[in-house]
Amino acid sequence: MTIAFRLPASAAERVALSYSPTLEAVLSLHVLVEPKHHPLQHGWVRAMQKLPPSLKREIDALAFAYRAYFPEFFFPSPDGSLLSFADELRALRDVDPALLRREYAIPFVGDDPIDPLRVPAAVLEDPVALHERVLTLLSEYWDAAFAAEWERIEPDLAASVAEAGRQIASVGVYGLLRGLFPEVRCDPVEGRFWLERPHDHEVTIGPGQTLVLAPSAYVWPHVRVSCDEPWPFGLVFPASSITREARPRIPPAQLVGVLRALADDTRLRALRLIAERPRSTQELAPLVGITEAALSKHLRALADAGLLERRREGYYVLYRLVEEQLDALAPSLDGFLRDATPSR
Repeated sequence: MTIAFRLPASAAERVALSYSPTLEAVLSLHVLVEPKHHPLQHGWVRAMQKLPPSLKREIDALAFAYRAYFPEFFFPSPDGSLLSFADELRALRDVDPALLRREYAIPFVGDDPIDPLRVPAAVLEDPVALHERVLTLLSEYWDAAFAAEWERIEPDLAASVAEAGRQIASVGVYGLLRGLFPEVRCDPVEGRFWLERPHDHEVTIGPGQTLVLAPSAYVWPHVRVSCDEPWPFGLVFPASSITREARPRIPPAQLVGVLRALADDTRLRALRLIAERPRSTQELAPLVGITEAALSKHLRALADAGLLERRREGYYVLYRLVEEQLDALAPSLDGFLRDATPSR
């Protein structure tokens, strides 16, 4: 199952870059309740052991609101404006109660209809009171710890927005999205990118609509997605400094896929020719010595592994090497081998 977005490769005007202090606070709470998933943030997890016991108990009590899914009303605004934490909290108090009920129920029922037997009474009977409790927790957490953390990370998020803007100007929206592989997979020729999720949904970002791309210091190794109206369509992705710190960034399962794609003489010969310059199937087939139909299967395997991307030039579809993925291969393999636990 996938969440897919349709966005023409040329429609950079439909993309906004933003970030949010409240969103970062919520994502940092996710880190506190799921620390095993976030090795880069273990320093923050250790530091937060000093939080007041009552605040730590409340973080645990409300963990359903940020453990796996967090309400999409925390996503940044599509207008790209940066509000203060206090202003965002005030705006969050205006969310419609019916939407609050649905968002807070999702961790218990997913996309299914709300079942009173599966959803806590607090969500169904008084979502406004529950929401106020969550916002009070965020306010106390901000005062106790995260305000100082925001001062530290905000300049880095601003730099990530600027860097992402330069990438879009230089290599287009899909050039930026390609750097989120393997969490995000994309096909610029089709004007489509997607994420594997237990939720089947396709969204078209049409004229006048906006896709919000928000860097985060706390989302790694995930990419978060918002795809349901009335909330902004968007992706929250790791800030560039976090991505650099996290390298090698190919998970072992994906590493196996890349190595499997490379373990073929025909694919290696095709890849070497494409490394020289982008080439079409029609050009490659006689150089490699197989039919176009057979070559297409090999190119598809390399593209699925993230090693190639396609772009259309008139009648032809050209394949080019994704150098970032190739650059990540050696450190990923080295990191996997050196971190391996010796067998007994």
